[in-house]
Amino acid sequence: MEEAVVKEKEAELNEVSIKGGKFLSFFLGGEEYAIEILKVQEIIGLIPITPVPKMPSYIRGVLNLRGKIVPVMNLRLRFGLEPIEDTDETCVVVVQDEKYLMGVLVDKVSEVSEIKNSQIEDVPSFGIEANSEYLAGIGKVKESVKMILDVHKVVFDVAKEVDSLKQKEENYKA
Repeated sequence: MEEAVVKEKEAELNEVSIKGGKFLSFFLGGEEYAIEILKVQEIIGLIPITPVPKMPSYIRGVLNLRGKIVPVMNLRLRFGLEPIEDTDETCVVVVQDEKYLMGVLVDKVSEVSEIKNSQIEDVPSFGIEANSEYLAGIGKVKESVKMILDVHKVVFDVAKEVDSLKQKEENYKA
């Protein structure tokens, strides 16, 4: 009986943590990534971003989105990629998870696509240049591969920095 329970637990651990559905895909360099569309609040063109002192290098600053101060993360720097100059295609994907709102700076947005459960595989333990700890799965769509991000790990595990930004904003208003 114990052996059956152990096998069941192993099977659960080996399951892909992400379910199929609609995903927004975007590029960082030549790599295509995807995030669950339900986490995306909106996509905006690049607007002025105000730097905030003493933040991690991957936090570009904050922007004013219709009266709300939104921290902006440069996803290239978060992944340890080389920084590049902003282009006409550079945009901010505003994502929300529970109580946090965060802007994610990406090179360019690609498309919204349906990725079925059968098209999602586990992240291999080696052979991927991207930071695999931030991936929830690998989506195979037509002839392309989309690395599906674990939005919570990538974006919202920086809650301390977000809280710090909000505290600085409140201090500024006082």
